[in-house]
Amino acid sequence: MLVDPPIDKLINKTECRYMLVCGISKRARQILQHESDMLAATKQKPISIAAKEIYDEKIIITKD
Repeated sequence: MLVDPPIDKLINKTECRYMLVCGISKRARQILQHESDMLAATKQKPISIAAKEIYDEKIIITKD
């Protein structure tokens, strides 16, 4: 379960929930492929890292 960041505030970072899910999943796949050493060091799941990056506005989700 995703607790941090709070889901109700995370949804406000995008236009709709679908965009949020797509953005988080895309970033999580990137983390798995390219930053596996970061996963070992932090012992966090890629979904949690991606959600935190979006919440902190390190990653911005936009329409194509």
